[in-house]
Amino acid sequence: MNTQDPVRPWDGFQAANRFRRAIRKFNSTPIAEGEIHALLTEAAYAPSSGNMQPYEFHWVRDPALKTSLAIACNGQKAAASAAEFIVIVASPALGLRTAKAQLAHVEDSSALGMDSKAYYRKQVGMFQKILGIGSSVLWSPLVALAALFQPTLSLLPIGNLGGRQWAARNAIFAAQTIMLGAAAKGIDSCPMEGFSARKVARLLGLQRGCVIPLVIALGYRADDARIEDRWRKPISDMVVLH
Repeated sequence: MNTQDPVRPWDGFQAANRFRRAIRKFNSTPIAEGEIHALLTEAAYAPSSGNMQPYEFHWVRDPALKTSLAIACNGQKAAASAAEFIVIVASPALGLRTAKAQLAHVEDSSALGMDSKAYYRKQVGMFQKILGIGSSVLWSPLVALAALFQPTLSLLPIGNLGGRQWAARNAIFAAQTIMLGAAAKGIDSCPMEGFSARKVARLLGLQRGCVIPLVIALGYRADDARIEDRWRKPISDMVVLH
């Protein structure tokens, strides 16, 4: 990068990060289809454990379905006025599907050397075991018991609940990428957790075992949207030095 260039990646990131707000009322301006495609394309580059990408982005476009989804989101203003919806869906099964595709890519790749292929075979194989046999409900009582003595073990991707929590955590990285990307384009968003997961899953025809960590409403802020000075804890209360 040219050191004389006054525009730095940090400047753009900071501007997008400060622009991003949870907007709860959008105006009627539509979002160009290409803009949403661009956001979802960048979300695919979000980090995930083992590159398993255990999630899908359900872009709800059908007008009738959007209306039903807004109702399933408890009639929130953000849902009622959103131009677009992205429903984040995650599950260990989606991670297994990625593992299979990733392994096929590794085996067919002419760019990867033998050592790299051996590394990826081992890593993908480990995740196939964890997300396969390791996701059985039979492991859940053992993990819960172990977590009583060592709380950090509660985050292991073992057991049916542990596997779903792991998938949801990974999906949040992608959701944040979508919202920051939207902010960089001047598009507003609202991450919504107040919805009926059962109703949303039924509307989207999701398979059993999926979780919905977030529904993202997208649009352009209304002139009378409530935007106040943003309060955050002092950084001194958030950073622990060791």
